[in-house]
Amino acid sequence: MKKVFPNEQLIPEVISLIEQGHTVTLPLRGFSMRPFLEDNRDKALLTKPDRLKVGDPVLAEVRPKFYVLHRIIAIDGEHVVLRGDGNLACEHCLQKDVKAAVIGFYRKKHNYLDRTDGLKWRLYSRLWLFLFPVRRYLLAFYRRVWIKCFGLI
Repeated sequence: MKKVFPNEQLIPEVISLIEQGHTVTLPLRGFSMRPFLEDNRDKALLTKPDRLKVGDPVLAEVRPKFYVLHRIIAIDGEHVVLRGDGNLACEHCLQKDVKAAVIGFYRKKHNYLDRTDGLKWRLYSRLWLFLFPVRRYLLAFYRRVWIKCFGLI
C-alpha cells in the first residue's frame, strides 16, 4: 500500500533529514520540470547544498511552507532566481532558502542515477537554458503531440 503525504508535511521532514547529513530520495510531484522529469514517475536524490551554481537543480522554499524543485538560473549575492524546466515564469528566494541540492535523478523508473555533475546532465542543462526563447513552443509540442503519440517514455 502506498501512502501519500502532502508536501506541507513531507518536505519539512525531508529537510530535517538533509540537515542531519542524510541523503533523501524524493518522488517528484508536479509538472514544473517537464519534459525531462515527470510527475509520479521520477525521483530526485537530495543532499545538503554546498556551493550553489547557475544550472543546478535545487529544492527551495519560495514562500513560507511552499517548496519547489527548480533549476537556478541566476545568483546575485544572496538573491537566487529559479525556474522549472517546464515553466516560463521565474521564482525567487534567498540562498538561505535553498534547502537541498540535487545529486541526480532516477528517471523513467530506472534504478540507476543520472548524476547532475555528469556530462549528460550538463549538456542537457546548457541546451535547455539556451532554448529558453523557444521553450513555450517546445513544451506545447511535447504536451499536445508527443505525449499523445508516444506517451510518457
